[in-house]
Amino acid sequence: MRIAVARESAEGETRVAMVPELVGKLTALGYEVVVEPGAGDGALLADDEYAAAGALIYEAAIESADLVVSVQPLDRAAVRRLRRGATTISFLPVSGAAADLGLIADLRDLGITSLAMELIPRISRAQSMDALSSQSLVSGYRCAIVAAGLLRRFFPLNMTAAGTVQPANVVVLGAGVAGLQTIATAKRLGAVVRAYDVRAAAAEEIRSMGAKAIELDLETLEGAGGYAREMTEERAARQRELLTPYVAAADALITTAAVPGRTAPLLVTSVMVEQMGPGAVVVDLAADSGGNVEGSVAGTITRVGNAQIWGGKNVPSQMPGPASKLYAQNVVNLVALLTRDGELNPDFDDEIVAGACVTRDGVIAHEPTRTALEGGAS
Repeated sequence: MRIAVARESAEGETRVAMVPELVGKLTALGYEVVVEPGAGDGALLADDEYAAAGALIYEAAIESADLVVSVQPLDRAAVRRLRRGATTISFLPVSGAAADLGLIADLRDLGITSLAMELIPRISRAQSMDALSSQSLVSGYRCAIVAAGLLRRFFPLNMTAAGTVQPANVVVLGAGVAGLQTIATAKRLGAVVRAYDVRAAAAEEIRSMGAKAIELDLETLEGAGGYAREMTEERAARQRELLTPYVAAADALITTAAVPGRTAPLLVTSVMVEQMGPGAVVVDLAADSGGNVEGSVAGTITRVGNAQIWGGKNVPSQMPGPASKLYAQNVVNLVALLTRDGELNPDFDDEIVAGACVTRDGVIAHEPTRTALEGGAS
């Protein structure tokens, strides 16, 4: 059985789905690992490192493989090079603006089994395969570093013979995996951090990171899978009103609220940003999915009032080394689950496998995607 590591083709994608140090775990499962030349270049991983780890460097890796692993989905040209009956593992957006229903139709029509990393159920048994969480960890760290780099003042308190420099005030909105890592990093850098999340359980998690939880007199919005429920526009408007003084007082505002497949909630209006002081910085991790901050643009720094707004774009790729290593470990753990008796033999009755499966045996197994395609998209 052969596993191919694809060279990413999406613009700006620097990650790779497998790192040399984990190749041995795949060969130990009974697989031959083949790598497209240059697959690891963006993550500063040379072909020689893969070869030294026991992989074969092979230009025709994809068409020769039983299983192809990648970060972004293979493009449609690459999908048509796959063997019928092959399996792919990647992020594979099936809803929202990033969805490519034509690609999914191709996977179906070519008899490809496709597994989407973002559809892996958020259950205890699947934590080691949860690539959304592992990549959010990278994003959260990166956001704090970006904010510290853009802000033209110290994050920490400094007491010197020449006088005292007060610490920066940082506000974080959203306390999922990315938000908590943002909080932890900003605290390690010495900032005074306040944070808010619509979920009741988040307040204790915020405090456990050493930050102050912002308490608003609003109902909490606990949702499935650890995500927040969508809120009414009336509640959203009231929330923005109550958050305004915290935003205005912040030297740096970092927003991290996003749910895969949905447009990011608007948490901060341009009017709120305009109340921030001179030199203020706003970092919007969710800019890729619509943005938490009005006026943010993915991949661009814009200005509203006194503040610079940094719009995040494929933020994990900005730290491709650790992001690739974490993602590759998620992939290894999923491949181990798919392997039985030394063969790639997925158990589609398993909750994790069934949850992640998008196409299989010429049909679309993911019901919302099947419904979308049957509705006329292609």
